[in-house]
Amino acid sequence: MSHTSPLRHPDTRDPEVMSRRAWWLLGLNLFVPGSAQLLAGNRRWGRFAVGSTFTLWALTAAALLLFWLWRPAALTLATNVVVLWIVQLGLIFYAVLWLATTVNAFTLVRLVRTAPRTRLPIAVVTVLSIVLTTGTASYAALLTGVGRDALSTVFAGGSIVEPIDGRYTILLLGGDAGADRIGLRPDSMTLVSIDATSGAVTMVGIPRNLYNAPFSEDSPLWTAWPNGFDCGDDCLLAYLYPWAAEHPELYPNAEKEGSTPAIEAMRDAIEGVTGLPVQFTVLIDMAGFESLIDALGGVVVTVDEPVTLGINGGPVVGEIAAGERRMDGYTALWYARSRYELTDFDRMEHQRDIQEAMLRQLEPGIVLTRFQAIAEASSDLVRTDIPQSMLGVLSDLAVLSRDHEIVRLELVPPFIDNVEPDFELARASVATAVAPRPTPTPTP
Repeated sequence: MSHTSPLRHPDTRDPEVMSRRAWWLLGLNLFVPGSAQLLAGNRRWGRFAVGSTFTLWALTAAALLLFWLWRPAALTLATNVVVLWIVQLGLIFYAVLWLATTVNAFTLVRLVRTAPRTRLPIAVVTVLSIVLTTGTASYAALLTGVGRDALSTVFAGGSIVEPIDGRYTILLLGGDAGADRIGLRPDSMTLVSIDATSGAVTMVGIPRNLYNAPFSEDSPLWTAWPNGFDCGDDCLLAYLYPWAAEHPELYPNAEKEGSTPAIEAMRDAIEGVTGLPVQFTVLIDMAGFESLIDALGGVVVTVDEPVTLGINGGPVVGEIAAGERRMDGYTALWYARSRYELTDFDRMEHQRDIQEAMLRQLEPGIVLTRFQAIAEASSDLVRTDIPQSMLGVLSDLAVLSRDHEIVRLELVPPFIDNVEPDFELARASVATAVAPRPTPTPTP
């Protein structure tokens, strides 16, 4: 009595049997690469491919389990350059594996033995399988490489940094080096304080035209400005940046540490104004800010009053009506910088609107679907001393921050006079704003 297997030893004289066999082999290979070879081809090759597939599934399940049980560790691994290299090589391997097993499965089909009406659909499904599997894995490998390069370009080296008094602080500087300016000046200054346990965020806005910014006695600026940055109209806070750039001897180790004398001077000034230590700095080029907003797909901002876009004394380039508005990069940049019948303090409020909108809308789905554009835009416009090893911790806190309202404190008139500032009041107000808040009760 002879025993036949419909997959390994089919009746090649029956086109219907061969057609059903073809669909089974292609379908099994699509979901478990190597299964077609294991059942109808080279078993050794099939065992290798199936084993590799199960390994992929096990690693994916382990990653998901780690993310569920210990999210900061999972995010730290996901932003590690070495891990990303391994992931990229693994994705390339699986792309080649899927291509090889699909092509081999197609040869095992014996297309000429199938029913004539099924030959074209079988060939089309084979091509689509290659595009779906190999194409997807190859594109994921490309994105992994883009992300790895962006992380290496933007973020500094170094180890995990512990919070100070239970908080992380990040100074955001919006730099503007327009054609009508000598050098770069930070037009936007925001100190972001993040509770290291709850993720609650406080944003402190510091005006660019603040006078007499103070420095501590251990600051290199103390010798030159013991009474603060106090030379009148030439010593607005924003002007400290180009002044310090011309005096690199004050911060001789700044470049070695991945910073600049100008950024370090701004760090010292903001610490003097707010009373908080500045752990990290982020310099964002306002000219490249537009591309980042576009990469995110725009931002949704609630505009309290209509805003005319333009510069005082210059032409009007547009208007933003009141209400909830989705802004592209061009509009968002104008909203943050427009001076038409607006004060510097109005602009600060608009800048914080954009920053808060970006924080709220930077969700995993948006990042994944627009990852390449976001990575490329970030590489072009950001300079920071945040260590790459901190990305997992800060990303986890960003997720936790969504459970809290963002507290915004603006150190502007009439609360804090910018010409004759009351720095004791400013520091006391900042301390109150960043104080721990009650954990919100989860919504049933």
